[in-house]
Amino acid sequence: MEENTFLGHLEALRKVILRSLIAVAVLFPVCWYLSGRLIPVFTSLLLPPEQATLHYFSPMEAFIAELKMGAILAFALAFPYVAWQFWTFITPALYKKEKKVLGKAVVFSSLLFIAGALFIFYVILPILMRFAFSFANANLQPTFGLANFLGLAGGLMLAGGLIFQLPLVIIVLNRLGVVEKSKLKNARPYVIVILLILAALATPPDVVSQLLLFFPAYALFELGLLFTR
Repeated sequence: MEENTFLGHLEALRKVILRSLIAVAVLFPVCWYLSGRLIPVFTSLLLPPEQATLHYFSPMEAFIAELKMGAILAFALAFPYVAWQFWTFITPALYKKEKKVLGKAVVFSSLLFIAGALFIFYVILPILMRFAFSFANANLQPTFGLANFLGLAGGLMLAGGLIFQLPLVIIVLNRLGVVEKSKLKNARPYVIVILLILAALATPPDVVSQLLLFFPAYALFELGLLFTR
């Protein structure tokens, strides 16, 4: 009986993952079409023509860049549905109080994901671009590759959307009694190391990008601790 129950949970999880992937797949063609229109707008806001030029260095680079951006857009648009799917999966195992807490968390999770992506686009990326342009001079002019530039911007925005979930995760775990606030405070050194590692994995191999992602992430951790009151 336990085996059947365990297999039943695995089957339900498989369906949740499958529905989530289908949602992303359904949105992908539209997002792929839009990515070709959005890339010029996207790049012009972060990469003014008078400061640098954008090129692609292989025949398929522009095509692959549009595919990747379309996939990121599809995941971002499907995120509320994906969050709701996982919510319906765990609901049967929850008590009334837990359902109330997590029900609100699903709504705020989508809003925080959008806020995180926008924060990266309007705050972090302009700072990073200004830092990159600061090395330009009469003998050294910046020329960016399309795939690298979009990979950096898209990866950071996706990471920002996920990192902005941090205070919500802390609050939910605390409200459900999984983690006490005192233990979270004592875990600060470990949190710093973990966030530095995650920031390094989510950014190119340079310290500036890593720190630009780490500091907001750690601020969100402290914000989560503040709201556990």
